[in-house]
Amino acid sequence: MAASKPFFSAAPMEGLTGFVWRAAHSRFFGSADAYYTPFVTPTLEPRFTERQLRELAPEVNAGRHVIPQLLTRRPADFVWAARALRDMGYREVNLNLGCPAGTVVAKGKGAGFLRTPSELADFLRIVFDEVQGIDVSVKTRIGWSEESEFEDLADLYAHFPICRLIVHPRLKTDQYKGDARRHVLERLYPDLPMPVGYNGDIVTAFDAEQVQRQFPGLAEIMIGRALMADPALIRKARGGMPAGAEEIFGFSDALFESYASAFGSRKNALMRMKEYWFFQLCLFDRTEPFEKAMFKARSEADFFGALAAVRENCPLRSEARYGWRKPL
Repeated sequence: MAASKPFFSAAPMEGLTGFVWRAAHSRFFGSADAYYTPFVTPTLEPRFTERQLRELAPEVNAGRHVIPQLLTRRPADFVWAARALRDMGYREVNLNLGCPAGTVVAKGKGAGFLRTPSELADFLRIVFDEVQGIDVSVKTRIGWSEESEFEDLADLYAHFPICRLIVHPRLKTDQYKGDARRHVLERLYPDLPMPVGYNGDIVTAFDAEQVQRQFPGLAEIMIGRALMADPALIRKARGGMPAGAEEIFGFSDALFESYASAFGSRKNALMRMKEYWFFQLCLFDRTEPFEKAMFKARSEADFFGALAAVRENCPLRSEARYGWRKPL
């Protein structure tokens, strides 16, 4: 029997992969097999805020497989939020144990939870005792500061019915720098009892193929920044065509107008587009002469003028360059 292929998902990226982007991406490039929401932090009161509901409302995610991601270290908050999401019709909720941001880890959340594995075990014990009717997946780093930490974490995770463990093989101290430490996951991968997903340094369709060879039977390949650079990457990984210039610029125009409508502010939409194009420029060559004008633009006319110059003068690549990589 042929081995099943992994499904492809869009990683949660704060400020970039919200419901506006998800709707536009699926319309222009075909839907990912799953989209994770940027993390939602449950409030002390057992209800979602209006802002959170704009992201989680079933109607804004209709037609797409969306998995909400929760960021908390309080089991009671996770439990009420997971139950509420179940009642809204979601089939899975994801726990964020990967975010390395200072403001997050200072509160012991995200990757900060990895520093206290005994507390994490207590958290998971309560969650899996009290949450029924919705699957719980976990996105994790391999540890705080030492590769050896992943052995104990893997053993901890093995004691719980996690529906899928998505591993970003970097330490918290790595932030997003250097190469993913795939060798750490490779050593323990055969012994992990749950389905495993992989996230980290998937920039091209060839990278996705390599990861599948390195980790046979992988359940999921999650792609983050590279999907911002090359929105057709999942399509290509499935054997489809690269993005064309008409697609890229049509997508960009639609994204801007959708942001402007959602925010009620064209100025705020312009700021969001600058964040997006920081990555999107990696799908073009010879962009340097136009980057300053694009990122310093204060008006739509200036921004879209710089964008028109990119379209006219910068060759479109078939694969994105890894333009955001930083050494350790």
